[in-house]
Parts: sequence; C-alpha cells; structure tokens
Amino acid sequence: MSDFVTEVAGEDRHFVTALARGLSVLACFGPGRTSLANQDIAESCGLPRSTVSRLTHTLTRLGYLQHLPESGRYRLGTATIALSSAALGGLDVRAIARPALRAVAEAANASVGLGVRDGLSMRYVDCHRGPAAIALNLDTGSRISLARSAMGRAYVAVCPERERERIYEDLKALDPVAWPSLRAGLDRAVAEHREIGCCTSFGDWQETVCAIGVGFDPGGGLPMMSVNCGAPSVITDARFLMEVARPRLIAAVRSLDGVMGA
Repeated sequence: MSDFVTEVAGEDRHFVTALARGLSVLACFGPGRTSLANQDIAESCGLPRSTVSRLTHTLTRLGYLQHLPESGRYRLGTATIALSSAALGGLDVRAIARPALRAVAEAANASVGLGVRDGLSMRYVDCHRGPAAIALNLDTGSRISLARSAMGRAYVAVCPERERERIYEDLKALDPVAWPSLRAGLDRAVAEHREIGCCTSFGDWQETVCAIGVGFDPGGGLPMMSVNCGAPSVITDARFLMEVARPRLIAAVRSLDGVMGA
C-alpha cells in the first residue's frame, strides 16, 4: 500500500499523501480483522509504526477509530457508521436487485453477491446464500481480489476503457512479477464476458472456489457494478455453474442494467 501511495503521489501534485495513508488505515479493518494493533496496521499498510501511531491517534480523536485500553488495539469507531450508511443508502439498486439475486442463489444453491470496485479490490454491498450447508464466508462489506475473482473480472470487463487501463497500470506497479499472469487472466475475462456473457474464476481466487460473474451499468450516476455466483467446489463445479447458473445470472443482471436511470 505504501509503495502504491508513494507512486501515485509522485505522479499527481493534487494527491494528499497523508489523507491516503489515513484512509488506508481504515481499509485494514474488515471481517476477521475487527480489532488491530498498530503493528498489525503497519504491516498491512507498509508504513513505519511511528507513522501508524500518529494516524491511529488522529483517527481516534476524530471518532473514526476506537482505542481498546485493555488490549492496546483499535477497532472502527462510530464515525465510520455514518459514512457506510450514507454510501449504502445511495445504492438503491440493492433493494431492486434483491428478489432476482435471491432467486439465483436458491436455484443455483450458491452464494450470489453484488459488488462495487474498491481500489484494487471488490467490495460486497449485498449478499445472498442458497440452502447449501457449506457456503462462502463472505458478507456485506467483505473485500475480494479485483484481478482474480469472477466479480472483479466482470467489473474490469464492463468498465470504461480508460479506467481499465489505469487498473492495469496500478496492478502492474503493485506486483510486476505477478502482472503477466494477472494480465492474461483479465484479458481472457474481457473476451469471455463479450462472448459468453460472463467471466469465470475456477480456482483462480481460491483453489477450492468456483464462481462466475456478470458486470453491468446500473445508471443514475452510480458506478459500474458486478454480480457473482459461486460456491465451494465440494458443492458445485464449473460445469453446473456454466450450464445451470449462468443463464439465470445473466437474465437477472440484464434486468438491472440501466435500472437506476429509467
């Protein structure tokens, strides 16, 4: 994170590095990481612990973090609730999408998620699960890989060309060694979305997970979004997703394309 922020700051004179670092601290928290020590945050952000200490102190004073004296750790403060509520409240497409996405989840016996881009990740803004006893451990607020997940690949497939180019540049800068493999997967995903209506990720994000994804433009000034349908490979496989879930998912997403601009 630190190297990426430094690179962007060097290219953009309007970029506020201190603000970016503060936001990167908040982004460290999530499912399974509800409380963190300064050392945990420093390792995640790639920042010196002394810098992280000043950032967490400032964010605590502003209410974005809460300090836990008994453990010396931090968790998200109440000020973040207002931000998340305002952001999710503006995504009225969630309520419109729920009946269709829930039906896909039940028919496919899989997890179906609605997501938006969050930097070089995808962020779940809604999630539905089928009746399977074993499901993906993901829920609203979870983050997954942009480059390796079906949801992320579907987003890349439908986003504007200029945005896609910037995503490629950022991914290459973040990990030059992994970039050729990531680029091949993303280029294949763009072609898949155009040719078969969805992107695939069969063991690419997690070895034991099969998923497909479809991207769309909700309209109304909202950002591009994408929907995935997936499950552990012990529950479903690539063939089932492609033959049974894919037509249902494509039909559901088509009903959402431009819905907020109608």
